[in-house]
Amino acid sequence: MTLPISPISPVLPTLASEPAEAGGSQAVKAQLRLREMILAGDLPGGSRIAELAIVERLGVSRTPIRAALMRLEQEGLLEALPNGGYAVKTFSERDVSEAIELRGTIEGLSARLAAERGAAPLLLGEANACLAQIDALLAEPALSDDDFSRYVALNEKFHALLGEMSGSAVIARELERVAGLPFASVSGFVVVQANSPKARDMFIVAQHQHRQVLDAIEHREGSRAEALMREHSRIAQQNMRAAVHGPYLHQVPGVRLIRKRS
Repeated sequence: MTLPISPISPVLPTLASEPAEAGGSQAVKAQLRLREMILAGDLPGGSRIAELAIVERLGVSRTPIRAALMRLEQEGLLEALPNGGYAVKTFSERDVSEAIELRGTIEGLSARLAAERGAAPLLLGEANACLAQIDALLAEPALSDDDFSRYVALNEKFHALLGEMSGSAVIARELERVAGLPFASVSGFVVVQANSPKARDMFIVAQHQHRQVLDAIEHREGSRAEALMREHSRIAQQNMRAAVHGPYLHQVPGVRLIRKRS
């Protein structure tokens, strides 16, 4: 099962959400195409982006290309060069590991505050319903591609609901910011989990942790909820190492941008 799960978060803008002007539409198209080229390895890590070459390759004018390059720098996929222009950014394993750990830390804080302050019953109900749907998927003997896509969506929804439970606008902003770091999103390396020989065991462990975190929040056990969320992020750490050092380079978009530890 090989699915095109993008490691970059937040959710990518759609053309419908952009300004109606042709320039804005062209910039979004250029942004999406450039991101695709970077993650697919067509623009290798460390390579300088030749603006004119991109203009010719994509068939759009320089103005939307420049806008697209600026947005990709904000996403963290490009870095501005001292003398002008951009280069495709690369990341050390430590960079990615720290980004994932930071997400786990903030999610842990969010879970603790949700437990201590008391989560809204509506959100708890939605989270329980979300987990029930994941249980139904995992009850099947094997996950189809459609089932896996559904799992990814439900997993992201559950994490989003946990983020809302703290009732903190500050934490919500920080969660959005950290999830926007390259490779730090909830679904960043989940495709590795799906293709692992122990895939089913890993899904079950992750779902058990989901249940335990929600139970801790419902029982107002803040320290337990926080510790569980931080532990939960370690699955992403394991998946990241498997992606970089295992036979998954072609399965995880952008993983070639991560420099292996020597």
